[in-house]
Amino acid sequence: MIALIQRVTSGKVKTKGKIYSQIGKGYLILVGFCENDSEVDVIKMAGKIANLRIMADEQGKMNLNISQAKGEILVVSQFTLCADTSQRRPSFIKALNESQAEKLYKLLINKLQEKNIPTKSGKFGHYMEVEIINDGPTTIILNSQNQNF
Repeated sequence: MIALIQRVTSGKVKTKGKIYSQIGKGYLILVGFCENDSEVDVIKMAGKIANLRIMADEQGKMNLNISQAKGEILVVSQFTLCADTSQRRPSFIKALNESQAEKLYKLLINKLQEKNIPTKSGKFGHYMEVEIINDGPTTIILNSQNQNF
């Protein structure tokens, strides 16, 4: 499971030109589920995201987690994060199949909400336009398959 976390002052997802979901300050997270990912990965990732201290404190230092900063999260599915780019044309065969990925996507959102973090979602499996105002810019990549995760 790969999560690309962007600290934002605002984020928005549109489908067919209409706003589907939006947040103020917080994280816009692009998330891809790869072939070996499981519910265990999602639970660990939700904990890591909730406790990650990348929100700015009063001195502008990355010292607060998302709850301490009273931020929101917008989670957007992005299977292309699992791309094999060893050739010129990316291959997506390492992405988890759509039905399993959607279950894990919904579980991630649920686990973040269980931590009392206001969490919204993109529209799984749909073409989306994603707008962000990146704060910093601050972007963190987490991969549940890394040994240090």
